[in-house]
Amino acid sequence: MSRIVLGVEYDGSRYAGWQIQAGKATVQGELERALTNIAAQPVTVLCAGRTDAGVHALEQVVHFDCPVERDLRGWVMGGNSHLPDDIRITWAKPAVDDFHARYSAIARFYRYVILNRAMKSALLRDQATWCYNALDAERMHRAAQHLLGEHDFSSFRAQSCQSVSPNRLMYFIDVHRDGDKVIIDLCANAFLHHMVRNIAGVLIDIGSGKQPEDWVLHLLEIKDRAQAASTAPPHGLHLAGVFYPERYGVPTHPVFLKLPKDAKRFD
Repeated sequence: MSRIVLGVEYDGSRYAGWQIQAGKATVQGELERALTNIAAQPVTVLCAGRTDAGVHALEQVVHFDCPVERDLRGWVMGGNSHLPDDIRITWAKPAVDDFHARYSAIARFYRYVILNRAMKSALLRDQATWCYNALDAERMHRAAQHLLGEHDFSSFRAQSCQSVSPNRLMYFIDVHRDGDKVIIDLCANAFLHHMVRNIAGVLIDIGSGKQPEDWVLHLLEIKDRAQAASTAPPHGLHLAGVFYPERYGVPTHPVFLKLPKDAKRFD
């Protein structure tokens, strides 16, 4: 039995999320169907982080165990030949030691994209969240710095979140403007359900002047999701990268060079 690791990108617009659900199109379902065709027997994949309906991935990391031998090119090219155009395997490699796509991860990097202009986009309608109110990206960035470090993120988690602890460690959060887009980059040791989208909703309210910059501090203190902003839409959210210890040899996004040397897995 060999374990294979894959990098996968996808447009989540027409899927009910990553996880298989009866009667619904899902990214996991499509990927398992494609790999099963290549392996000629059932394949089950496990991912670094489940994404919700409408959420995209620039690089999801998955692994699967399979008793049959296929070369790495076969998993990539063969798998893609059985996948729809909005899901692609970008690389494959054999797993090292005890690698696990979810439990070996040290940090995850998400990007939230806001189209900030008067008109909606014909091209980015499913890839960015549209906001017609002018946003002050610098103001959003200053406010976001209050989220750095370890905090109780109860005000930023979905009410249905099943995580035992609301505490997470935010390594960095940067907000910048790129033309008519405002981009929020976030990296933490782990994320709560809807945490990124709830942070984005708060920063949008701050950037538009509806709330003061120190509202973030207030929300951290009160630990009450009901008093925070609305959850931002899913289609602006992209899982952009997952960081693993160097010994696993998994391709690493350069943004992870900003991580501290002692970064550890979330337990």
